[in-house]
Amino acid sequence: MLLFLMLIGLPLLISCQQGDSNKVERVGMLIEHTINDQTWGSRGYHGLLDIEEEFDSEIFFREGVQTQQQVNVAVEELSNQGVQVIIGHSSNYGEFFNQLHSSYPDIEFIYVNGGYSGDNLISLNFNSLAMGFFAGMLAGDMSENDHVGVLAAFEWQPEVEGFYEGVLYQNQEAEVDVRYVNSWDESEVALNYYQQMLNNNVDVVYPAGDAYSLAVVEAAMNDGIHSIGYVNDQQPHGGQSVLTSTQQHVDKLYVYAIEQLTKGELTGGIYNFGFAEGVITIGPYSEQVPEATVQHLDQLIEEYVETGLLPHQS
Repeated sequence: MLLFLMLIGLPLLISCQQGDSNKVERVGMLIEHTINDQTWGSRGYHGLLDIEEEFDSEIFFREGVQTQQQVNVAVEELSNQGVQVIIGHSSNYGEFFNQLHSSYPDIEFIYVNGGYSGDNLISLNFNSLAMGFFAGMLAGDMSENDHVGVLAAFEWQPEVEGFYEGVLYQNQEAEVDVRYVNSWDESEVALNYYQQMLNNNVDVVYPAGDAYSLAVVEAAMNDGIHSIGYVNDQQPHGGQSVLTSTQQHVDKLYVYAIEQLTKGELTGGIYNFGFAEGVITIGPYSEQVPEATVQHLDQLIEEYVETGLLPHQS
């Protein structure tokens, strides 16, 4: 199992400003769907609980916040409750926050994976191309049919390109079936695409989404093929059919952000984090993955952390 599980000594990628330490007493979080999805929503909520414990902050959250109007109402409610930081637990909140952050100058707005920023608007991005690349290498190596699939939520996800490149780097004979669900959560659509992949002899699938990821992992286990989990370690749901999982530790990223805010060292902007900072890791490997493969991947990831170059870029 890989190292990098601890968020230690992050480089000073964050712009700093001088100022007195400030206690963040109240933190709110907006979640598009639910905190009980066992993937993205639950991971974000665990980060909020960690903030509560580590900083003795009072926490608030709202589920099912999906539109600009719902965001407007939720932000006003949280503002009236004295919340100092609002975390939008989705890339979609970037656009929503961009419409209103200037009206709440005393609130710091944080969200993930986007291009909007401002004086009090912060985007924390995952450098996920690399995690897709290493997942693709493993898929290409473990596929017996030389046919793997990735079920992505959207075309803009960097991990999709990374997965494709990783598969072909490892196995030039492999075919890569790429399907886009155009939603993080549409399990019915995802499972329909998954069945088409299965019919086309795909034997390793990477469901790079939220709610539907678990559904696909469980289906792959039942159908006797392999999968690679997404966001969380998904072996508890798919057993040893899950070769590994590309884990995004957004909970640790949120804790880090609050820590920097309390020090007066986090300002509006767009920032990127990945393997080197410990917020992306590879999860436990399946017992079905040969030890030589595990050691090879671990070594390549260590080299990537040291050099910033993926194997095909060296």
